[in-house]
Amino acid sequence: MKKWSAAALSLPLLLSLSTGASAQTVHKKQTESSKNGVFYEIYVNSFYDSNGDSHGDLKGITKQLDYLNDGNAKTMNDLQVNGVWMMPVNVSPSYHKYDVTDYYNIDPEYGNLDDFRQLMKEADKRNITFIMDLVVNHTSSEHPWFLAALEDKNSMYHDYYIWADEQTDLNETGSWGQKVWHKASNGEYFYGTFWEGMPDLNYDNPNVRKEMINIGKFWLQQGVDGFRLDAAMHIYKGQTAEGAKKNYEWWNEFRTAMKKANPDAYLVGEVWDQPATVAPYYQYLDSLFNFDLAGNIVNSVKGGMNQGVAEAALATDDLYKAFNPDKVDATFLTNHDQNRVMSELGGDIAKAKTAASILLTLPGNPFIYYGEEIGMTGEKPDELIREPFRWYPGDGEGQTNWEEPVYNVGDSAVSVQEQDKQSDSLLNHYRTMIRVRQQYEALEKGDLTPLDVRNKQVIAYERSYKNKSINVYHNISSDPVVLTVSHKGRIMFSTEKGAVKLKSTLIIPAHTTVLLK
Repeated sequence: MKKWSAAALSLPLLLSLSTGASAQTVHKKQTESSKNGVFYEIYVNSFYDSNGDSHGDLKGITKQLDYLNDGNAKTMNDLQVNGVWMMPVNVSPSYHKYDVTDYYNIDPEYGNLDDFRQLMKEADKRNITFIMDLVVNHTSSEHPWFLAALEDKNSMYHDYYIWADEQTDLNETGSWGQKVWHKASNGEYFYGTFWEGMPDLNYDNPNVRKEMINIGKFWLQQGVDGFRLDAAMHIYKGQTAEGAKKNYEWWNEFRTAMKKANPDAYLVGEVWDQPATVAPYYQYLDSLFNFDLAGNIVNSVKGGMNQGVAEAALATDDLYKAFNPDKVDATFLTNHDQNRVMSELGGDIAKAKTAASILLTLPGNPFIYYGEEIGMTGEKPDELIREPFRWYPGDGEGQTNWEEPVYNVGDSAVSVQEQDKQSDSLLNHYRTMIRVRQQYEALEKGDLTPLDVRNKQVIAYERSYKNKSINVYHNISSDPVVLTVSHKGRIMFSTEKGAVKLKSTLIIPAHTTVLLK
C-alpha cells in the first residue's frame, strides 16, 4: 500500500514516609508501567515550543522530559510519571489532529520522524512508556484516500469508506442524535460518525483492516510502546449487537497483530459508555478509560458528599475482570474532551488536591491531563480546555501561544515556575502523591475493599497486596471529621497536618487524606 507523504507536600514531609522506596520500585520497566504506572496526557501543540513558532512540538517534549520524569528516583522536582500519552501527532489540517491525512508521518508543526525517534530514545532512557493516539475510526475528508474516492467511484479507495445506496435513510441519526450522512462534492452521501470532515472508514473492506494494522506496526517500529485507541466502539457503523460483535472481531485482529509485533505493546481504548458496554472490550484491549468512575470522583469531591466512589470502583473491577482477569483500569479525573477538573471544582485548590489523592490511591493506571497538576481551568468549547500549558506566570522560553488563552490568563495563569517553590502547591501535591503511590505495592497493585465509616463526608477503602494492607481515608468536606475505626495501625501518611489517631478514634482535618498501616 502506498505510504502517502504529505508530538505537595514539603520535602521533609515526604522523606518522613517509611523507607522502602528505591530506584527499582519507583521506576518501572515498560512492561510494569503499563500494569501499574501513572500516565500523563499531553496535547503537543500546547506543551512546549522548541523553535519559537508558537506551537508545541516533539522536540519540546524531549526537552521537558525531566519535568515528567528525570530518570533519577532520588530527585524531587519531577512528576515521576511512568508513562505518557500523546494526543495525535500525524499530519492533519486541524488544530486537534484527530482528522488524519497521512498516518505514516508527523505533522510538520510538531516536527518529523527523526524528532519522534529521538523522543522515544530519550523516553526509554528514563523508563517512560510512551503511547500515541491512533485514530482508526475515520480519516480526514482531505486524506488522499477520500479524495481519490471522490474523484473515481471505481477507485480502490472508494470502498475504503461507507456510502449511501437507494435504501439508505439519509435522516438517520447517530448514538447521540447527531447527523451521520453527509453529502460529498461528487453528489454521493458518505457516513461520518463525528462530522463531515471525518468520513468513517469501511472495516468490512479487508484492505482497510490490513492498512490499519500496517500503520500500527509502523509506529511500534519507530519506538512507541502502544496506543490510545480513539473512538474504539465506533469502528463499525451503529451500536447494534451486530456492530458490537464486529467491533470485537476487529480489535481481536488488531491486538493479535500488535502483540505479535511487540508482546508488551500497551493498548488502551476509549469506549465512552456505561460499564456494561465497556466491559466486553477488555477481552481484546489491556485498558479502557473509566468514565463513570471519573464522574463519580469529581462529583463526590465537588459536592463534599461521597457518591459511592469505592463501591463504583469495585463494581467495575468485578465486571471487567469477568472478561479479562488481567485487565488494568485506566482511571482519570477529566480529559481533553471534558471541562477541566479545576473548573468543575470551582477553582478550589483543596478540593483539587483531594481529587488527586483519590485518583492516585485507587487501583488502575491513573491518567493525568496536562495542566491538571498545576490547576489549569477551562470549559468547552474544546479549544478552551486545551489551552497552552503555562511554564511561567508570563512569557518565557518554550511558552506556546498557538491560541490566545481565555482561562489561563492574569491572576488565573497558574504556572510550573510559580508552584515549584511553594511546598503546599498543587504541583508539589501531585509529585508527593505519585511518589507515595509508587512506594507501596498495595497502592499500585493491591485489591480494593470499601470501608464503611458511616460518614458520607469520607471516602474510605482498604488496598491489600501479598498480606500487606493500607487503609485510605479521604475527608472530602470543608470541616474536620471524627471517625471510629477498627483498624489498629498507625498513621503512616497524611496530606495535611493535624491528623490524629488515638486508639479507635481517627480525626481527619478538612480536605485531607490519611493512610493507616
